[in-house]
Amino acid sequence: MRTTFLLTTLAAATVMAARAQDIAGDWQGTLKPAAGAQLHLLIHISKTTDGSLKATMDSLDQDALGIAVSAIAVKDSKLTFTSDEVHGSYEGKVNAGASAIEGTWTQGTPFPLNFTRAVKPSDIDGTWEGTLDVGQKLRLVLHLTTTKDGLDATLDSPDQGAGGIAATTVKRDGAALTLEIAMIGAKYQGNVAKDLSTIEGTFSQGGGSFPLLLKRKSLDKADVKPAQPRRPQNPEKPYPYRAEDLKYPNPKAAIQLAGTLTIPTGKGPFPAVVLITGSGQQNRDEFLLGHSPFLVLSDYLTRKGIEVLRSDDRGAGESGGDFAASTTADFATDVEAAVAYLKTRPEVDPHRIGLAGHSEGGVIAPMVAARNRDVAFIVTMAGTGVPGDQIIVAQVIAGGEAAGMSHEDAAAAGMKQRRILDAVEHEKDESALKQTLADELKGTPGPQFDTVYRQLTSPWYRYFLTYDPAPALRQVTCPVLAINGEKDVQVPPQLNLPAIRKALQDGGNKNFEAVELPGLNHLFQHAKTGAVSEYAQIEETFAPEAMDKIANWIVGLR
Repeated sequence: MRTTFLLTTLAAATVMAARAQDIAGDWQGTLKPAAGAQLHLLIHISKTTDGSLKATMDSLDQDALGIAVSAIAVKDSKLTFTSDEVHGSYEGKVNAGASAIEGTWTQGTPFPLNFTRAVKPSDIDGTWEGTLDVGQKLRLVLHLTTTKDGLDATLDSPDQGAGGIAATTVKRDGAALTLEIAMIGAKYQGNVAKDLSTIEGTFSQGGGSFPLLLKRKSLDKADVKPAQPRRPQNPEKPYPYRAEDLKYPNPKAAIQLAGTLTIPTGKGPFPAVVLITGSGQQNRDEFLLGHSPFLVLSDYLTRKGIEVLRSDDRGAGESGGDFAASTTADFATDVEAAVAYLKTRPEVDPHRIGLAGHSEGGVIAPMVAARNRDVAFIVTMAGTGVPGDQIIVAQVIAGGEAAGMSHEDAAAAGMKQRRILDAVEHEKDESALKQTLADELKGTPGPQFDTVYRQLTSPWYRYFLTYDPAPALRQVTCPVLAINGEKDVQVPPQLNLPAIRKALQDGGNKNFEAVELPGLNHLFQHAKTGAVSEYAQIEETFAPEAMDKIANWIVGLR
């Protein structure tokens, strides 16, 4: 549920004054947004004539150069920078020698990201492309990057919707280059041409060996501009309805929340729905991976005669509050505040106010409906039916298989994850817990381990691991629509939909539907494998049949 990538779009550059260490120069780091996937990043920091800082960023595995940094500053050894258009931010601590930065990249979800001074690239650094003929032709893209530890590599398979697959080992001996990619059980052995234009070799996988000629992709940094991803479903103004930006209070948390209310044409009163974002800090559009699912969904529902309120999460956008210190239960009070606000709107039918939650939002919706009789209906979109620790283990297994791991390797990764979660849930002694996690995460650098440890023991994570949605579902008496995508690897439908059905039935709810939608992933996009790596590559933001199902179900309620 907490999965995102660094995006490759541009933002307008601004600068802020910098103090403390001199961090001008090139820095490299590796972002690991999913199991077995990685993105190599470079940030180029320079000083202007007035002493302030400016920066650009490269995402080497995505061939995206010159991504503008919106704002960058250093104060008291703390480095911060942002990229407004991708809603991404970085916060890190610069060490005393200004040779390393330990921190976190956040774009909806936080991920560890540490930088070190960039090393000189080798003569084969860059992007290489070839076509593998295995009875059908598959394009492969190899990204080679020199790090302080030597050559590193990732592999993309565009025709299979897979990207950023990390090589386990990369060895070069003169012209000979050998790669091993344990995640997909593959190996490549090739020879680099003297003119450095090709690598000719053999790709081996599953007992078969196939010739593979890789050609260097020429990238001129001055000419390459990251392509803005096409998002054809994003609505364009003027809208055929009224959109109102607003704020409303959450008295329980003593904070103000900000959102957008979209109001259909006509007199009303209208049915209304509160959209609830998934896990990780999101803005009101649930922006992630270049997509704005809630912008698209709210537009669709409003055109169908449904009033929609979508809001920034705590601490995001214009909403107040401390997101990092909050749990799912705290977010539920934000939703109750939204319902209370809608009851004050004269064009809203107070007897037809409902909730539609995605992912974690699908956990929050029944939590609120179980105790708040003002909720007339709920829609869970990729909502869960089992405790969080079961979800996370299932994610590891399903996500690994979708990315090309064998079932055995994926199951082993799931068992390892289970051991980690058991320790987090049950070990009360902090030093013992740290040692257990250090043993399980052997090989993880110290600074990165500390970041992972903080995430595993955060209030949100500990609450999510043990929270069982079934008791709340059993108490929901209003109508329920539960939809999950067939190819969802983050909240697998075969694990969750039966549990949701059973809980509703056990509670005596007679008015519900639980539907698995064919071919759709966790974001309700039409997908090939459902792997997280596909999300940003797919142009579609929200499958029309999923939105139509939601709209028709809400309108049909009486």
